[in-house]
Amino acid sequence: MTSSDPTSSFTAMMALEPHGPDTFVGAGPRYPWGGLYGGQIVAQALHAASATVEPRYRVHSLHAYFIRRGDHAEPVRYEVARTRDGRSFTTRTVEARQAVGAILSLSASFQIDEDAPEAQTAVLPDVPSPEEVSGESWSPLYERTMLDTAERPGTAAGWMRLARPLEGADDTPALHAAALAYMSDDVPTDAAVTLDPRRTGDGYDEMVAFSLDHAIWFHRPVRADEWLLHDLRCHGLISSRGLSMGHVFAADGTHVATVSQEVLLRPRR
Repeated sequence: MTSSDPTSSFTAMMALEPHGPDTFVGAGPRYPWGGLYGGQIVAQALHAASATVEPRYRVHSLHAYFIRRGDHAEPVRYEVARTRDGRSFTTRTVEARQAVGAILSLSASFQIDEDAPEAQTAVLPDVPSPEEVSGESWSPLYERTMLDTAERPGTAAGWMRLARPLEGADDTPALHAAALAYMSDDVPTDAAVTLDPRRTGDGYDEMVAFSLDHAIWFHRPVRADEWLLHDLRCHGLISSRGLSMGHVFAADGTHVATVSQEVLLRPRR
């Protein structure tokens, strides 16, 4: 693998190529289930939006809709619209496109950090540390240790971090936020699948699961190359859709982000 190979590192995957004003092109590998990983498209779309925003603005939220399944065999074109430039807040809208048409639509809002009171009510749950649990990851770009939540159907939790530290010019808040976005598409699906009464085992042999929409609120600066606990709960199933919501914590208990995702669940044909 070379430094330009999107599978060689997260930094390489986020190295989007400019293609005209506010337009960028990215690529990704074929994932084990085929096609592209939704977290990759969200992360690249967020990084494209960040490239059009002054560094003093930090992303505080994103909302994305998955429209079509991505094709790993062709690049993805990210078209950024400068929806608003304000004194405190900046908004961007990104459309990710391939030959078939739009595959993702994302809106992101950025804010200049303000000197204001802080309060945290979310609490890091009492779970084993990442060093106490054996790791498993389907991606070479990040490490993952999933926790045993079998006695609590509808929940899923795991520690995650980038496989390689972000250093030098790559060690930016924007890239750490994109990395959190990349990893955040993993655990919500597990929480929804474990609540489905039609499953046996882990559920993925009988069920197909697709992300429909995805939202992240970035509360505090985050380091995605350090262990982060993703703790998700599915709030219910209706019309083949499951809604998962949860928190992301740093190892010291700091609540760094909140994630929500709606997942489509259907039996395999």
